[in-house]
Amino acid sequence: MLAVLVGALGAFGVLTVAWLWTPAPVRAPAPDPLVAAAKPLVTGEVANFILYDVPEPAPAVTFADERGALRTLADFHGQAVLLNFWATWCVPCKREMPSLDRLEAALGSPAFQVVPLSQDRTMVNKVRAFYDEQSIAALPLYIDQSGASQRAFGITGLPSTILIDADGKVVGRMVGPAEWDSPEAIALLKHFADR
Repeated sequence: MLAVLVGALGAFGVLTVAWLWTPAPVRAPAPDPLVAAAKPLVTGEVANFILYDVPEPAPAVTFADERGALRTLADFHGQAVLLNFWATWCVPCKREMPSLDRLEAALGSPAFQVVPLSQDRTMVNKVRAFYDEQSIAALPLYIDQSGASQRAFGITGLPSTILIDADGKVVGRMVGPAEWDSPEAIALLKHFADR
């Protein structure tokens, strides 16, 4: 009986010491200043936006403008670019496009450009008809009928959006629609446009 009591008291003492002892806190490494500055802005409408810890060069892609002239992302060097992959048949894309149009009207400048890249395999007339139906006025019209740009960026679903900084590096991406003219989205994008 005495042995059981001593054993119980010993176990209680070990539990008490374990409960009272707390290890020193572990300090996390200092965050990357670029990510630390932007991550607090990734809330609300752009909460699913993923910022890269290390920006990476954007792939070289070729696409056409409304007149059929070939364009590349190098044409936008010196501007932050919000590259949006979409299609006229994509229901979430249809809902998202008006907010991208409002964003371009509000923030479009020599420092920032929305580049909506249609993945439609049809003629540009169908995309132009969609712009007209939705009263899209500020956005330029770009199309990649080959789908090569989508493959180069590893896009697996539409809409998908890539943020490219003024140096041509991918700094973040998002799969799915967003209200791009929301205060949260504008704050995130201005952070890169004003750099």
